[in-house]
Amino acid sequence: MVLPLVLVLAFSLTSQIEAELQVGFYRDKCRAAESVVKDEVKKAFDRDRGIAPGLLRLHFHDCFVRGCDASILIDSTPMNVGEKDGPPNVNTLCGTKVIDSAKARLEAECKGVVSCADILAFAARDAVEISNGFGWSVPAGRRDGRVSLASETLDIPAPFLNLDQLTQSFAKKGLTQEEMVTLCYTTPAGAHTIGHAHCTSFSNRLYDFNALSSQDPSLNPLYAEDLKRQCPRGPQGTVDPNLVVDMNFSPAVMDSSYYTDVLRHRGLFTSDQALTTSQATARQVTTYAVNGLLWESEFAKAMVKMSQIEVLTGTDGEIRTNCRVINNSN
Repeated sequence: MVLPLVLVLAFSLTSQIEAELQVGFYRDKCRAAESVVKDEVKKAFDRDRGIAPGLLRLHFHDCFVRGCDASILIDSTPMNVGEKDGPPNVNTLCGTKVIDSAKARLEAECKGVVSCADILAFAARDAVEISNGFGWSVPAGRRDGRVSLASETLDIPAPFLNLDQLTQSFAKKGLTQEEMVTLCYTTPAGAHTIGHAHCTSFSNRLYDFNALSSQDPSLNPLYAEDLKRQCPRGPQGTVDPNLVVDMNFSPAVMDSSYYTDVLRHRGLFTSDQALTTSQATARQVTTYAVNGLLWESEFAKAMVKMSQIEVLTGTDGEIRTNCRVINNSN
């Protein structure tokens, strides 16, 4: 069988990346790398359990723009608006200080060795593990990008996408529809099973949904009434952007309860409920709802694959001294 050239090239590139990223990459370069990151995540989690979904979301949003290169951590300047100030991220990112703390400690121990991109990948894994969940081995060796543009954050899947749009968004990053269903709740507002969401990210489903219905008919009516109580309209007909709600019944635990919620029409976002609009994705949702161990296994594999999207390795990019600023930028 002769493979199409595009598949051959894709396989070659994937194999090259997998060869350059290695589990235990810092074993002989900075032995404390992963333990330092985990320690900082644990300290932050002990102060605020909401840090876990924040770190997972931070990694996801980073990987979907220019690949997993920590470009999301670069601060905006008078001359450039960075990713963290793009529409999906502005005033909603959580976890950057954890990355800063880990980076400062690692610079003191192993100056110029551990990349911000790897710290972010480790921290996302640790956030899942520490929140009563499970972990996985993280291949490392990423280098940091030098470009961060708010305009490119449009690549991040939005909460109002339908199934075809979601599938296309993930496919652009080399992820299958099956992997999309597995990872879907890491966006748009954090890991659904261990997080919270701003009311404004789904209030369109509660008020003025379309010309035929003020409320999204695919939303469980009792759930919708509960959400309206938590996200009321103000005098001007708008919802307070500072109001948040729990993602589901176990907002501090990493589990597959998200899929049970979707089956009960309690998916918070349009993009959540979209997972039930095809036989294939609905079947996968049902499987995960009843088999949490299978979902954990598939999630770990999908996270490893996602963390290798368009990574910089070798001599590409740099190892930032400060995750917020590119080197020699002053």
